Amino acid sequence: MVGLADPHTAGRTQWLLRLTATPASVRDLAAALVRRRDTSWVKLVSGGTEIVAVVHAPTDAQDTNSLLLHDVPRTAGVTSVSAHLLLHTYVGGPANWRRSADTLDADQQQALREPESEATPRQITDADRDLLAALMQDGRTSLADLAGATGWTAATVARRLAELRAGGGLFFDVEIDAAHFGVATRALLWLSVRPSRVDEVASALSAHDELAFLASATGPTSLVAQALCRDPADLHHYLTRRLGALDAIDALEAGPVLRTLKWASPSLALRPPRR
Repeated sequence: MVGLADPHTAGRTQWLLRLTATPASVRDLAAALVRRRDTSWVKLVSGGTEIVAVVHAPTDAQDTNSLLLHDVPRTAGVTSVSAHLLLHTYVGGPANWRRSADTLDADQQQALREPESEATPRQITDADRDLLAALMQDGRTSLADLAGATGWTAATVARRLAELRAGGGLFFDVEIDAAHFGVATRALLWLSVRPSRVDEVASALSAHDELAFLASATGPTSLVAQALCRDPADLHHYLTRRLGALDAIDALEAGPVLRTLKWASPSLALRPPRR
């Protein structure tokens, strides 16, 4: 489990970086992206020559512009690059995968649910940097250890955590091996939807147990998603029946996820579970 700042309250943007490379260079390139402290969800996709990653940056970050516009395109072996700004996340982040939540009964879910709050979203500040760095390493870090990492008292740490959680500035992401839920086939989906119906389609898709991630993005496709299915036949059924029933989806591209090299925390490379 890791603690993560909500990108909007942290004044950060998220870019979905999509690139292809030669077979000889793709693994070294993916490893380089994993090592960066501004990336997460680094995945090998399709035939193993495509990499998809999320890049995190302050709104005006020059480092990200350098990464997206200069560093990656000039890397030997890269054959194509596209970058898509994530505009709104419907599923993922604080909105957990429905199937993982369904393993708990109603009382258990209620016990874990944050109480409704009218608190103004708490802006992440530079003073929170050490706190968030510790939580990105381990969301279960004790108050005493967080106090040691920040130089605050344990009471101050507890108060700041409560403020950030109540205001939506901080959430916790639990890394769960989807194989425990019978998932053996993962795919990234790129959906073209008429602009006037993006929210309508996204609302419908948000109720699908198969989707662990769904967001609107810039670029030729309106929505990007990750589907978790039992096997290729189950994915076929999902694409042709459930998505096929939505007439506002004009086109669909699906790419199988072969391997996840890095998870939600920009600070951590992959550990045994996959998602």
